[in-house]
Amino acid sequence: MVQEDYDTSSQDSRKFFGERPKTNGAFSLLDGASAQVPIITPELASLSKIASDKTRPLEERLESFEIIFDSEVGDTTLTRGRNIEREIGLRQIYLKFEGGNPTGTQKDRIAFAQALDALRRGYDEITVASCGNYGAAVALAASLAGLRCLIYIPESYHTHRIKDITKFGAEIVRVPGDYEESVNVSRADAEKEGYYDANPGGANTNLQLKAYGEIASEIYDELRDAPAAVAVPASNGSTLAGIYRGFVSLYNRGKTSRIPRFIAGSSFGMNPIVQAFVKNTPTCVDLKPERIRNTSINEPLVNWRSIDGDYALSIIRQTRGWAAFATDKSMTEYARLIREKEGLSVLPASTAGLIALVDRHRKEPFPGDRYVVILTGRKA
Repeated sequence: MVQEDYDTSSQDSRKFFGERPKTNGAFSLLDGASAQVPIITPELASLSKIASDKTRPLEERLESFEIIFDSEVGDTTLTRGRNIEREIGLRQIYLKFEGGNPTGTQKDRIAFAQALDALRRGYDEITVASCGNYGAAVALAASLAGLRCLIYIPESYHTHRIKDITKFGAEIVRVPGDYEESVNVSRADAEKEGYYDANPGGANTNLQLKAYGEIASEIYDELRDAPAAVAVPASNGSTLAGIYRGFVSLYNRGKTSRIPRFIAGSSFGMNPIVQAFVKNTPTCVDLKPERIRNTSINEPLVNWRSIDGDYALSIIRQTRGWAAFATDKSMTEYARLIREKEGLSVLPASTAGLIALVDRHRKEPFPGDRYVVILTGRKA
């Protein structure tokens, strides 16, 4: 492949490689997840030009995008949180920090996988509904792949990630109603207009779960076996379901001696998966939309209908796992604790899984083993 010269001082380059943000030296936990600076390694600029150039042969574009995907997404750090262990009285807690992905969360894994799939299948547009993090991830992946991107956002939401979404060249479509209605409109427009539908719970569910399954493979690569449990923040349940599938594959291939127990944490009273587990109902029951209250802390977690909720709930039960709620106050406190004790700037909502783990440990102390917590955030 011919490498092209690039100028990182150009306006287009700054879109991906970034200008260092001005700060006042203060740190705010409410900043949450945000894109890395630079967005991708500057050495890959020439590949991004090829991948997004519609005059190039498709094979060249695919090859270039795959190299960017393989180089920039995944292989996130897994570190032992010794200071957290001392704080809560449980040994061998490992922190899987997804904040090292380009836009700061595990959403990059499925966003890039679907942009690659859309490019391979000849789509020119990709659409998704989002309240923030997923929209930013899809917008970036679409930009690098040369795809027009439409992000559907509830008209009442004012996520700070809109700045990232528009910076990556995506078009924002405001939808009356809540997130679930935005999904419906995005999906209907995809079918009508021939867009690639990147929404969860659709025809690309298996692709999404497989992409999240890479988290399990990366954990295995470090630990050489499955941990006793994996704690995950829960919204739609897709991340939990994908990691589970990854461990099932590893177990079936004889790589691990067990499948871990799965722990789900979410915002207090605002998630059908945790609600169903706590109330011991056979399946998830939709919550009343009018009772959902979004805050700057819980927004990544809450919804009245979890799209992959029943699957996630069955996984929690099959693996003898559990689920618990977390308050905004506790998520903020744990995010501060992780930053002070382990040096990770995490999104407060992503500590919900850790809080669920600690909650059960205090009631029924765990045996000595290894426990993995999934976290997202801004940067290491």
